[in-house]
Amino acid sequence: MNLVLLEAEEIREGMVVLSGRRARHLLDILRVQPGSMVRLGVIGGRQGRGEVLRLDTTAVKLRVELGGQMPSPPLVELILALPRPIMLQRILKQATVLGVYRLHLIRSQRVEKSYFSSPVLGAEKMRSLLLEGMEQAMDTWMPIVHIHPRFRPFVEDVLPGLPGSGLIAHPLASSSLADVFTLPTPDAPLLLAIGPEGGWNEFEVRSFLDCGFASFSMGSRILHVDTAVVALMAQIDLLCSLQANQLRVKR
Repeated sequence: MNLVLLEAEEIREGMVVLSGRRARHLLDILRVQPGSMVRLGVIGGRQGRGEVLRLDTTAVKLRVELGGQMPSPPLVELILALPRPIMLQRILKQATVLGVYRLHLIRSQRVEKSYFSSPVLGAEKMRSLLLEGMEQAMDTWMPIVHIHPRFRPFVEDVLPGLPGSGLIAHPLASSSLADVFTLPTPDAPLLLAIGPEGGWNEFEVRSFLDCGFASFSMGSRILHVDTAVVALMAQIDLLCSLQANQLRVKR
């Protein structure tokens, strides 16, 4: 836990009292004492620090000091064929660590219908996984998660209304990510579509292409979905940095 996250309503008169998991982390891992300073952030808000005022075996009281700018939403929107529940848990956390604005969990032909009944998709469980990613990354932006149990309504009704440039990972594509990548902006984020373990079928790929998506291949090796998400998010971050630097040099 690199950042202790708070709900805005928990702060009263500049103070907050933590119990449960957060208090245990402060007491058992950080071993705070009165006067200790810890990093704090408000979910969806600013970051700052907290001074420990008082503690006991189950709770910690802190004075909250927030400053700096509000967090900027990430510029990547992930469209993911719903993976197996155990894999989804890893993806939700790691995608949050790497920075996504929104996740669309969708049905494709090779996705088991039973996956949509998984407890991992429960609001409380998903929120806990997203919070773990935010704490790790020291970010206060919580990704928005949408669940789409039917493929056709998503590509026909939802996808056309999403702004930004779309990319779909497909092993049969002839282009690489670098070939089709364009620098995302707040008005035109990057929509990244990643398929299931067995890959997209022909109809699904064509549906994305008809919506203006460009297809690309990650090379000759076929990756597990959770590995592909991390690898592509890291590559996108690098490409964003390189292109942003090039633009600065030109100016």
